Amino acid sequence: MADPGSTGVDELEKPKWRLVGPGLLAAATGVGAGDLVATLIAGSRYGYALLWAAVIGCVLKIVLVEGVGRWYLATGKTIFQGWRTLGAWTSWYFGSYVIIWGFVYGATGMSSTALPLQALFPAIPLNAFAVASGLIGLALVWFGRYGLFEKVMTVMVGIMFVSVVGSAVLALPNIPSLLTGLVPTLPAGSVFYVLGLAGGVGGTITLAAYGYWLREKGWNKPKWMKVMRVDNSVAYSMTGIFVICMLILGAELLYTANISLQSGDRGLLDMGAVLEDRYGVVWAKVFLIGFWASSFSSLLGVWHGVSLMFADFWANFRKRADDLSDDDAPDSHSRPARAYMLWLTIPPMLLLLLGRPFFLILLYGVLGSLFMPFLAITLLVLLNSSRLAQQWRNKWLSNVFLAITTVVFLVLGLNELVKAVTGG
Repeated sequence: MADPGSTGVDELEKPKWRLVGPGLLAAATGVGAGDLVATLIAGSRYGYALLWAAVIGCVLKIVLVEGVGRWYLATGKTIFQGWRTLGAWTSWYFGSYVIIWGFVYGATGMSSTALPLQALFPAIPLNAFAVASGLIGLALVWFGRYGLFEKVMTVMVGIMFVSVVGSAVLALPNIPSLLTGLVPTLPAGSVFYVLGLAGGVGGTITLAAYGYWLREKGWNKPKWMKVMRVDNSVAYSMTGIFVICMLILGAELLYTANISLQSGDRGLLDMGAVLEDRYGVVWAKVFLIGFWASSFSSLLGVWHGVSLMFADFWANFRKRADDLSDDDAPDSHSRPARAYMLWLTIPPMLLLLLGRPFFLILLYGVLGSLFMPFLAITLLVLLNSSRLAQQWRNKWLSNVFLAITTVVFLVLGLNELVKAVTGG
């Protein structure tokens, strides 16, 4: 998976927690409430049978994000600048996608964050919590520096860890059954659940933001390659722990009792009710707080990371690919980045009041289904090209894993594309 290279050995002598940063942001942002519900539902339908797919999914994310980080550290160019070398079509696709995606996600992210808060404080309207969540996220990213953003996200991950892992421990997992789930099997009707676990959990546009967070962190040269790989591996191992714990909850509390959850974020409210019935109101509230931390960390990560990507797009869109340099990538306090933060926050508040127009949701589904295949395919091309020094190009194992990732995302993307167009 990882290509050998020299780097940052002195940094590795520092405490290990100091090496974790940008990867944790990418992982925490990618694991939203919807991902947790999808994992719960997989556990509720198939018990531990699909655990192996979840583990493979974490490995694929490590490979994908390592590729994004390796591209930036080896070339000094952002992922958008890499895409530009593949042709102007990449800019037109990304520009269309990031505008529509941001408008719809803004409403989704704020609503998801508001759901557990309203469950905890039912007297307050959902939209009040949603608007407040968006404005607080905007303020933290607008005024704060990267160091503050990283610390807040680390706290959110800590809350998620206590809530999700604690709930799994309370559920008393059946260890022998858990271990048998590591042996690949394919129960009837499980194909797309397998692909969803392998490709969906922890996978969003924010995977591509990883290189921008490396830049914000100050890891900007090939000497940081080893540090980046440690950061990425630790972060997505944490994602693996979350996924395994949610499968445990689905298998032990839902599968055995034949309990169904709503799809989407509201499924976690159902899970909170199940936990309250089993373990009391206090632990149910702990779980809801973890639900909130998962949603709010995703919101913050998008407000920060995707705004950086948009700022890069805005700065470089009109330039020739040959003229691009790392100096053209603005920071999170640049005007384009802040303009996109406002785009994520203010216009989507109208969607909270008016609902979601069908055509906009259709475009969102179509463009969104194509993004992860787009990222995987373009990385496969870029990381095997002469744009990188020979020592940083893909080796055969990296190509195998990245090719598998590409196939998984293509199949998932085509499936989502069909559902978006047909309304299925």
